[in-house]
This record gives sequence, C-alpha cells and structure tokens, in this order.
Amino acid sequence: MIVSVGNDVVLVDRFAQALRRTPHLAERLFTEAERTTRTGHPRSPESLAARFAAKEAVAKALGAPAGMQWHDCEIVVDDAGRPWLTVTGTVAAVAAERGVQRWHLSLSHDGGIASAVVIAEAGL
Repeated sequence: MIVSVGNDVVLVDRFAQALRRTPHLAERLFTEAERTTRTGHPRSPESLAARFAAKEAVAKALGAPAGMQWHDCEIVVDDAGRPWLTVTGTVAAVAAERGVQRWHLSLSHDGGIASAVVIAEAGL
C-alpha cells in the first residue's frame, strides 16, 4: 500500500552555484558515497542535484517534519547502476512512525533540470 509520494525539481545551474558559493555544502548534504562514483570520481552537478531532489522528495513524502538529518537519507547505487534509497536515524524514525517499510525512487536530469520521485510504501 502506498503511504505517500514526494517529488522535487532542482535547477542544476542554481544548485551548482550554491555548491561553489558555500564551502562544505556538499559534505553537509551528501555522504562520501553520494559525492563520488563507484570509481572514486566526483559526481557531476547534475547527479548531485538529482540526489538533492531525492532527499527533498523524501522529506515531502514524510510531511517535512523538522529535525531530519541530510545524511540519514542516502541514495546508493546497486551493481547495475540503479539508484536506491536507504534511510537511517532521524529519517528512519519518522518513516517508521508513518508506517513506511519500503521506498521506490526515480531520478532524472536533462535540459538543466534534475528531478526525483519517491514513493513510500507500507508492508502488505
């Protein structure tokens, strides 16, 4: 059963400017694994913007409660390159309160826009 849906859209250029303008912003928003590819290269601004959109979409799906920590929502990639959502700590606690047991995630970026859709699902 679907508990909720969240989506978000990020302008890539604006997000890239914020990363350049604000030292350590990437470290505050993203885990090391999110900031780098599997080969250890830094992720592109488009990729980071899509991950930020995903974190915002998770917050929206959970009702945007205060106190959630950015690193407690992580976008990981499986061996096939498919993105997955993992939640821990503050985000996992709110998700549990709402009955969320499973997440579905879609990321996209094209034409200067990054977007994410998140579906929060309860168990059967």
